[in-house]
Amino acid sequence: MEAPYTRLCSKKKILTVNGQFPGPALHVHHGDTIYVTVLNKGRYNITIHWHGVKLTGYPWSDGPEYITQCPIQPGGKFKQKIIFSTEEGTLWWHAHSDWSRATVHGPIIVYPKINGTGYPFSKPLVEVPIILGEWWKRDVMDVLQEAVITGGDPADSDAFTINGQPGDLYPCSKSETIKLNVDQGNSYLLRIVNAALNTILFFSVAKHNLTVVGIDGSYAKPLTSGYITIATGQTIDAVLHANQDPNHYYMAARAFTSSPSVAFDNTTATAIVQYNGNYTLSSFPSLPQLPYYDDTNAAYSFLSSLRSLADEDHPVRVPSNITTRIVSTLSVNALPCHRNRSCEGPNGTILAASMNNITFVNPSIDILEAYYKHIHGVYGADFPSFPPLVFNFTADNLPLILEVSKTGTEVKILPFNSAVEIIFQGTNVVAGIDHPMHLHGYSFYIVGWGYGNFDKDKDPQNYNLIDPPFRNTVTVPGNGWTTIRFEATNPGVWFMHCHFDRHLVWGMETVFIVQDGTEARLSPPPPDMPPC
Repeated sequence: MEAPYTRLCSKKKILTVNGQFPGPALHVHHGDTIYVTVLNKGRYNITIHWHGVKLTGYPWSDGPEYITQCPIQPGGKFKQKIIFSTEEGTLWWHAHSDWSRATVHGPIIVYPKINGTGYPFSKPLVEVPIILGEWWKRDVMDVLQEAVITGGDPADSDAFTINGQPGDLYPCSKSETIKLNVDQGNSYLLRIVNAALNTILFFSVAKHNLTVVGIDGSYAKPLTSGYITIATGQTIDAVLHANQDPNHYYMAARAFTSSPSVAFDNTTATAIVQYNGNYTLSSFPSLPQLPYYDDTNAAYSFLSSLRSLADEDHPVRVPSNITTRIVSTLSVNALPCHRNRSCEGPNGTILAASMNNITFVNPSIDILEAYYKHIHGVYGADFPSFPPLVFNFTADNLPLILEVSKTGTEVKILPFNSAVEIIFQGTNVVAGIDHPMHLHGYSFYIVGWGYGNFDKDKDPQNYNLIDPPFRNTVTVPGNGWTTIRFEATNPGVWFMHCHFDRHLVWGMETVFIVQDGTEARLSPPPPDMPPC
């Protein structure tokens, strides 16, 4: 795979990605504003998204192609203004065009304000980015193109990676396996990013617990666990205490899926935690006992145990008087194969995906430009607030007629200051699998989740409105539901989509347009927006 050339620059530094995988870390402080110039010297169009950065009132730098900008063409460049407001902890940047983010990505480290209150936990000795990725033996763009042509499921990756290496279980990576040197008795902050394209991951360090202290750029109540579950798009800050006998220990990552009948990469990536000092080394590092691939109880037991810190310096403000409620189904679909074509989807169809039975189609110019300049005919404003088709969403053997979705470019208009609740309902159409749903421009509170069909009378009684986790990406269980809440106080055009890139390409997405308010308005565009 060839990574496009991307140059990241701020007032303080210049970082260069030129085939480096993963890309460099961007270090900022809470409240900073920086400027980044993206110069595309690759073969493909490119955009860069600042995942989890709210970019208050300034979606022009958000990055998803044909949503907030047209892509940067080979030889082009774009200067992006990145506004950090409330974020603190680990976020990440990545390409948001086709499948380029497979190799074009890196961490963002947001430190507390200079002379501020500092970390709400004991400061560790060392902070270490741990970037979990996914690797194909061939150009990932060819993998994508093959799937587009055939209409089938893209080929699974050949390996997972930790900081760019699959580990010494692979001969090609034996000499370059990532090693973390530790001193017994010290603590290390692992800034973990799941940058894999299509996979939720389990991650663990042999014979060591991890204490979660942050999620998706916000602080969390400390949670100690022998493993973590991290969906693609999510970040976790976890403290590793080097409290075992001096030796070498594997850290490892492998897939979680609630639907093992759907093909997935079942390999394991490893890195090594090695203690400093003189001792007799075991012949082979200890492997962690990761949950099994389809251990749904383990996956959601961890995710449902996460809580916001919710202290005086980090208050929780969960919207209570909901003014906009949206219920959206999340489905894998199958569209008819075009005449004179052989397609590899179920029963000779083309695989697709949808929200509320609408498979999103990218327009020819970006939606943000069309909204700002009042250009008609680019998008519609009829994304439904309730599923147009009501059935037993999680039943087995659903009628084939339910597999066919409608195609369109429909968005949802949100008045400024709306108190928004979204209930994501997974379905068993074609395949009932988990969906990591990501909202640009916002973080949100995850107030409830469950298996099966959402019950509007019973399930809200169990919502957590006290200290729910505050995230930008939420995992919706396969054949289950999740409820999120946020206040629409950030004007602009904001993308909502599944962070499995194959589902994104298939159309599981929509757009929220948040209108201006008296105290906050959409800023005008920069002069060098890339042309379509």
